[in-house]
Order: sequence, then C-alpha cells, then structure tokens
Amino acid sequence: MNTVVTPGEAMDAIHDLEGAHPGFRALHAKGSLYRGTFTAGPAAVTLSSAAHLDGRTVPALVRFSNGSGDPTRADNVPHVRGMAVKFTLPDGKTTDISSQTARLFTASTPDGFVDFLRAAKPGLATPLRLAKYATQNPALVRTLKVNAVAAKIPASYATIEYHALHAFRWSDASGGSRFVRYHWVPEAGEHFISLLAARSKGHDFLNDDLDARLGEAPVRFTLQVQIAGLDDSTVDPSVAWTSEERVTIGTLEIVGLETEREHDGDVVVFDPMRVTAGIEASDDPILHFRSLAYSESVRLRSGISRGPDAPN
Repeated sequence: MNTVVTPGEAMDAIHDLEGAHPGFRALHAKGSLYRGTFTAGPAAVTLSSAAHLDGRTVPALVRFSNGSGDPTRADNVPHVRGMAVKFTLPDGKTTDISSQTARLFTASTPDGFVDFLRAAKPGLATPLRLAKYATQNPALVRTLKVNAVAAKIPASYATIEYHALHAFRWSDASGGSRFVRYHWVPEAGEHFISLLAARSKGHDFLNDDLDARLGEAPVRFTLQVQIAGLDDSTVDPSVAWTSEERVTIGTLEIVGLETEREHDGDVVVFDPMRVTAGIEASDDPILHFRSLAYSESVRLRSGISRGPDAPN
C-alpha cells in the first residue's frame, strides 16, 4: 500500500474541518449503541464459511450515528448517517461491518481523501480550493451525484439504506470465492423528510424516534451482498459496481438500547478490517488505512492504541 499521508495527518485534516472534540470519535462523533441479534439465511452458507453466517443467531451490537465529527450536531440537518454492526462469534471473538448512507467514498486513496478534507476546510478560500480539487479529480462530481441521497434527511435511522463502501472476498467451504459489497436494507422501507419539515424536529429526533420505535417493536434490517462482476473494481471504493447481482444474507433485529458499554474509558471500536475466517479484506488502500486511522482516533480519544485484533 503506497500511502504518503499518515493517520495523524488525517486526524489533523478532520479536526480542521470539523473541530477537535476531546473524548469523542474524529467522525461520527454523535451516536448511540443498541443491542440485537443477527440470523443468517440459507443462502449465506453457500457464499461464505464465516461462523456468523451458518444460520445460528448471534449477538449484535449496533451504533447509529451522524457522520459529523461535532458531537453537538443537530439531527435535523443534512449529513451522512452511519450504521456500524459488531457480531459476536460463537468463540467469543467479533467481526464488524461499518456502513453509511453514502454509496461511494469521496476518493480512491487515503492521500486523495485527506486532500479533499483540506480543500473543504472552512474559510474564504474554500470555494477556490474545492474547485481546484474537482478539476484535478474529475471523478468527484460523479461520486457526489451518486451520494446525493446521503444529503437527504431520513425520517428515522430505521428508514434508510446503509452501505459498506469496500469489497471483501467471501470464501465458501468448497473453496469457491467471490468479492462482495455489503448493503443494509430497512424492513420499514426508505422514507425521508423535507428540509422544511426537518425544522420542526428536535435536536436529537433521530435517536428519539428510534427509541420510540423500539418501545413498540424490534427494528429490522436485511443484509444483502452485491457480488462483483468481472469488470468491477475491488480496490476503488469511489467507483460504483455495474453488477446488479444481490443475495439476501440474513436479518438484523435490533431490540433496545445498549447501556453497558462505553463507560469509564471503555471505547467500542467498529473496524471494517476486523474480519473472520471465510471473509478477507480486499487490497483497497482506503480500507486498510481506515484501520490505522481508527487506532489513531482511539489513541487521541482515550490514550489507548487499538487495532483490528483488539477484543471489542
């Protein structure tokens, strides 16, 4: 992986854009943890031998969040939203899926991403910097068009799709393999509200709505995998796949708030590089860099350095 930018430089660029907020994640700072379960369907085991895909019901820890690095950001303004899921495997280890409402990443390399953050830094010169970046990176316009849905305000955390942006190799028990991308599809369907309607919503309405829904019934998402076609890039998360082949893998059922985690310095890390047997990370440089950046973010937040093999 030929990367010039360092995780520390990435954190600096994020803080220049969003502000530094000690004790919080660099991005997706405002979020809440929920508990639930995941049960794979019969198609899952034909694609991967991973332990949580064999049909047994496994515990799941879910974090919904605003994408901003500002923990005081109101829910009723446009922004990317996040949904991270940690599955507990039968042996007690964990594996994660990190997803968001954007369908594509804004750059193909860590350097390109940090350059974009630097260009977007608030100031009088921001329009000129962004125009220069777009000229040097013409694919940005295409990516922003695809990601336009992420600028919409969802009616609920439970009424919008979430997409993991990277490719993973799934291997089955017979030795077959294929690359996939993950998509979480809400059982309630996709529903959004207008900017005008959002003005009447409370500062934390997405969390309030989800808590109210869970007071009535579980919230469910279906996990689908999109299987890569021959010409689909497995290393560039800024490019959409042409393949329309999707397979339903299983159901996530969220039942309530998780109140036992993230107390007294306990930092829950959702790392897409935390995989398990039957699933391998692709060579996507952004995917590998995210793990390094998360470790740096945790270090800044808590003074503890953690990587993909950490126990949470």
